[in-house]
Amino acid sequence: MGVSAETADGHVVLRTPTRAWLVWGIGALAYAVAVFHRSSLGVTGVTAQQRFGATAAVLSLFGVLQLAVYAGLQVPVGALLDRVGSRRLIATGAVVMGLGQLLLATSHSVGLAVLARVLVGAGDALTFTSVLRLVALWFAPRRVPVMSQITGLVGQLGQVAAAYPLVALLHTFGWTRTFELAGAVGLVVGLVVALGVRDMPPGTGVVVPPANTAEVLRRLKEAWQEPGTRLGLWMHFVVQFPGTVFALLWGYPFLVVGEGRTPAEAGLLLTLLVVVAMVVGPVLGHLVGRFPYRRSVPVLAIVLSSAGAWALVLAWPGPAPMALLVLLVVVLAANGPGAMVGFDFARTENPPTRIGSATGIVNVGGFVAALVTILMIGLVLDLLAPGGRDTYTLTDFRIAMSVQYLTWGVGLLGVIRARRRFRRLRGIDVDPFHRAVARVARDRLGR
Repeated sequence: MGVSAETADGHVVLRTPTRAWLVWGIGALAYAVAVFHRSSLGVTGVTAQQRFGATAAVLSLFGVLQLAVYAGLQVPVGALLDRVGSRRLIATGAVVMGLGQLLLATSHSVGLAVLARVLVGAGDALTFTSVLRLVALWFAPRRVPVMSQITGLVGQLGQVAAAYPLVALLHTFGWTRTFELAGAVGLVVGLVVALGVRDMPPGTGVVVPPANTAEVLRRLKEAWQEPGTRLGLWMHFVVQFPGTVFALLWGYPFLVVGEGRTPAEAGLLLTLLVVVAMVVGPVLGHLVGRFPYRRSVPVLAIVLSSAGAWALVLAWPGPAPMALLVLLVVVLAANGPGAMVGFDFARTENPPTRIGSATGIVNVGGFVAALVTILMIGLVLDLLAPGGRDTYTLTDFRIAMSVQYLTWGVGLLGVIRARRRFRRLRGIDVDPFHRAVARVARDRLGR
């Protein structure tokens, strides 16, 4: 058991010190807090519209800008990660998100609220890829797929905290007190990370950082040109966005305003999203580690089942029964673990010296898809119901949520093209039977 890391002298070190679990635990905690900050606007969206007098399009703008900053920073953060390491970036991200939440706590104008969410998006952008790099450098290669899934699932506990406790705090203490507390949590986590996290096990050497900007750009270019990185990008694109759109912004209003569910019921459904993901994630991680040449199969199955579940809910005459909404949430819960498969392609198809760059590229995919979809839903709602949230109907939400199929279509085309190229270059684009037939033919021809 151990960590695979390329050291200064070129050796690969395999050893897992006991401290690996402490370092990972702190990193996973930081990621959970980042998801909490990221999701906090979605579950308070109705209150936010009232506080800032915002339309659906403006509320979408909050989420879109936050995700745009997150996605836009992924590539430079990945390159920076290979240079300065995880500890500095995770700690900085926690502090920046804390400051963003403190600003949101005192904001009464749309402009300040947008700035606050931009800060949250920037801090969030520094966190996840940095934690994944800790996993890759502290744990044995065969354990990394499962540990990556567990990292993502522990992080989603932050979504549970946003879906229920944050809403309870908001109703009890009000907007300002609630977001002041959220900001303070971010600052404390930043301090804990700075004190407790180390980039790699002591005595294993160091991953050689890029010497200058030209070297950074070269590694970034090599990571992009790697077919496995591009396949990971498109997989992340097509499977990440439905769960993100639902949890980050539009799931709660859809359930409460569109489907007529109570805030408590909506909170329980969002919590179920995380609980189911915690079951699916380790299973999927085990399958990925066991069948690395079939990693795309479960991803495509998740995409098709998500599109099918939404079709049932949107086509149901009248408000969907709770059982059908539970089915939708259960299916959407697999999207987060499914997106993690994209990072596994970045890890296995790139050397340790450019893991940060490749992971950053992959992470762009799902969040670009999510921010575009969030914006389109908000625009459609405003076109259908210019009067705002008080005039939304279930039909309005059905039409708006249907724009997800456009994103699915683009993503599936990207996956199919990238998958064909990857498997062709790796010599795995033909099934075993046809490979055996071709081998016999070559032998008979004396080749």
